[in-house]
Amino acid sequence: MTVINIEKNGNVGLIKIDYPPVNAAGFKVRSGLMQAVSELDQDRDIAAIALYAAGRTFVAGADIREFGKPSQPPVLPDVINTIENLEKPVIACIHGTALGGGLEIALGCHYRVIIESGKVGLPEVTLGILPGAGGTQRTPRLIGIEAALEMIVYGSPVSSKRALELGLVDKVSREQDPRQVALEFAKEIIASGAKVRRTCDIADKLVKNPENISAISQYRDKLVGSSKHLFSPHKCVEAIEACLELPFEQGLKKERALFLECMESPQRQGLIHAFFAQRKAAKIPESSIAHPRDIENVCVIGGGTMGAGITASLLFGGLTVTMIERDQDCADRGKANVNRILKGAVERGKLDQANYAEILAHRFSTAADYHPASSADLAIEAVFENLELKQKVFAALDKEMPPGAIMATNTSYLDINQIAAATDRPADVIGLHFFSPAHIMKLLEIVVPDTTSPDVTATAFALAKRLGKVAVRAGICDGFIGNRIMAAYRKAADYMVEDGASPYQVDTVLREFGFAMGPYQTADLAGLDIGWANRKRLAPSRPPEERYVNIADQICELGWLGRKTGRGYYRYEEDPKGLPDPEIEQLISDARSAKGIHARRFDNDEIVSRYLAAMINEASKVVEEGIALRPLDVDITLLFGYGFPRWRGGPMKFADMQGVDSILKQIEQYRLEDGYFWKPADLLIELSAHQSSFEQLNNSD
Repeated sequence: MTVINIEKNGNVGLIKIDYPPVNAAGFKVRSGLMQAVSELDQDRDIAAIALYAAGRTFVAGADIREFGKPSQPPVLPDVINTIENLEKPVIACIHGTALGGGLEIALGCHYRVIIESGKVGLPEVTLGILPGAGGTQRTPRLIGIEAALEMIVYGSPVSSKRALELGLVDKVSREQDPRQVALEFAKEIIASGAKVRRTCDIADKLVKNPENISAISQYRDKLVGSSKHLFSPHKCVEAIEACLELPFEQGLKKERALFLECMESPQRQGLIHAFFAQRKAAKIPESSIAHPRDIENVCVIGGGTMGAGITASLLFGGLTVTMIERDQDCADRGKANVNRILKGAVERGKLDQANYAEILAHRFSTAADYHPASSADLAIEAVFENLELKQKVFAALDKEMPPGAIMATNTSYLDINQIAAATDRPADVIGLHFFSPAHIMKLLEIVVPDTTSPDVTATAFALAKRLGKVAVRAGICDGFIGNRIMAAYRKAADYMVEDGASPYQVDTVLREFGFAMGPYQTADLAGLDIGWANRKRLAPSRPPEERYVNIADQICELGWLGRKTGRGYYRYEEDPKGLPDPEIEQLISDARSAKGIHARRFDNDEIVSRYLAAMINEASKVVEEGIALRPLDVDITLLFGYGFPRWRGGPMKFADMQGVDSILKQIEQYRLEDGYFWKPADLLIELSAHQSSFEQLNNSD
């Protein structure tokens, strides 16, 4: 296959990039471009050169599969510098997306046209790096320091309209054929007599004035508050500041040095892992043997917080939804719950007024009986977490729904095999575990019972994609992937608190590690009664040798259930974010005394070590039992549903980076004090014995 194709049309030299699926700027593209522009530059019959791409997109970025490997020349900065230094005008025609290295190629061209539906951006920061092929030096020259900071530090793409407003492109075209747009714009450039216009020579926006200096300072201050754990955003600011301090060539050298610093950062490893893991999580065994069923009409059973969130998520995905409640009053309350979410989306600019009106008029309704299920393609049950209640709902749905319809449960813990057994078609039953708030949280655990048909699983993944969710396949066990692992690391935290740590110290230390919230803040936000109900459910099966901490139960017995009651581990009357509560500290002290426990000091490193070791150990058991397909599925679950810092890659990636041996030694040390809880997973022992890693398991399929 020829990756770079040259066509001569009169005095225009057309270069087509054709490297599916996204024309990534890998070695074949770089070397082919270098050769093509050199050939056309030497052709006296050619007055202008135009670049465009085949397929659905322009160059969508660098080939990140090459990251961490020795670069094959020519490297991308050299290719772009060569293009920019040509004596003939070079035009870039952008369609689809021009991201990262793709936009940097366009910035090295002398003129840029974008098809109306296109987007451009420099999202390298989301991978733990910065634009390393001139993006931090050329972008400010075109659009100014402040706008460049916004684009590069946060990595968000911009529309064609916004790109034109900023000055990133010269023209927006409604024509859809990239070749035709490239050719016509090149002819316009020639006809106008326009000469080479090198971005590197533009300097009028780089005056070292108070506005530009202030913009740099303000972004530094912002990052201290919002991204203090992250490495690359700060380096982005430093690279952009070089525009004000250094000539272009020296600025490029500064950018390259900072880029290489980012490449060496462990955060880059974690973020790249998360990037690939997110895509690989969607690759499931069922997708190769089954096709998704069509889903357009959905019933949601239950109009509470979770049911309303699920309904809103489905409506945002373009589906038609009927919310079913047990009576009209409940249905009306459910409708109001959904309407609040929709109105909030309108206020935030996430939903326009016309779509809001269309949803209410045509795609959302409520009912107080199961009759609407008779025409539904899918029903999602979101009632109270009680097995008997859910079985009754599924029995009713089974009688009402047409053949081929899918029945899904949103249970967080319960055995879906038992729920499926309440129907005469268990092959059509699956778990769709949304996370609250369901219209915002990205994670969707797709829980597959023993008898579920492969096409039902494939349909669930297709639905997740339509809703913009990140789906992970999970097997049946109490709590599935995420909640099962959470139960283990929460126990480790509770043991530390009972032994002498403060819940406020634990939360603070784990936020410093990078979690969005600590476990006790999270519990208060979710409601302490949820965990209390689950502990009571599991009490009859609790092994006698298992250590049990009853501090949370005592707090619930006082009626302090978290934020919703104004008190939990924290007090919320004076500060909605929560303040430490001396009465909780006294309650904990009394609980220790009742058990004869003498409080000891925990340093911060030990808190992190125990918390992460418990998480990794239980996650290893989840993988070895086949509840998660691969270690990466655990990483994605914890990243998108439980606040694990993305830049650390997830618990399995973290274990690999620390060394499996190191994690196992910690667990063996803790096992001396509690042989039951700290029993190491067989998988950890096996990986350590073979000097292997979780990453190798990810790549074994």
